[in-house]
Amino acid sequence: MKLLHIDSSILGAHSASRQLSAEIVAEWRKGHPGTTVEYLDLAANPISHFGADAIAVKGIAQPEPTAAQRAENAVSEQLVSQFLASDVIVIGAPFYNFSIPTQLKAWIDRLAQPGRTFTYTDKGLQGLATGKTVIVASTRGGAYATSEGGQAMEHQESYLKVIFGFFGVTDVRIVRAEGLAMGEAPKAAAFRAARAEMELATA
Repeated sequence: MKLLHIDSSILGAHSASRQLSAEIVAEWRKGHPGTTVEYLDLAANPISHFGADAIAVKGIAQPEPTAAQRAENAVSEQLVSQFLASDVIVIGAPFYNFSIPTQLKAWIDRLAQPGRTFTYTDKGLQGLATGKTVIVASTRGGAYATSEGGQAMEHQESYLKVIFGFFGVTDVRIVRAEGLAMGEAPKAAAFRAARAEMELATA
């Protein structure tokens, strides 16, 4: 079994999502000792944002690709191949400005390739990256899950569920620690709740 561990927080050693994603991976390996792990740190080694050169080779009829387009295509190909070869993907996804970090979005944009992770048929969309498990280490300073207003403002977990569903991943598990900026007691309670969810998510 292959596990791909991804962190995207810009806070380094001070990151709650990094702490939580590392605990999830350790817990998974305890229950699945044959698992091999690959690691991507999208903050320390950021992927360039999706631009015209990146999309040209995949989606637009054109003459011979330029050197820049070939280089961008090589980045995308490496990332999508790594994703498709993984059975389990653990993602540290902090909550930035009501959504995910731009570094994580750049990685996802490289995965969204017609013919690789999705296609359209005469019956509509078909996700191609089936049979995978995605576990999201979701961290938030405030509390958003417990009210309609909070849920309406949340485009982090909801986005990740939609995009991985688009790719054909139906098993998306959320391990959430929220309210982390609301004081020491709420923070401790949030991590206790997340660790309880972790036991279920890594079983």
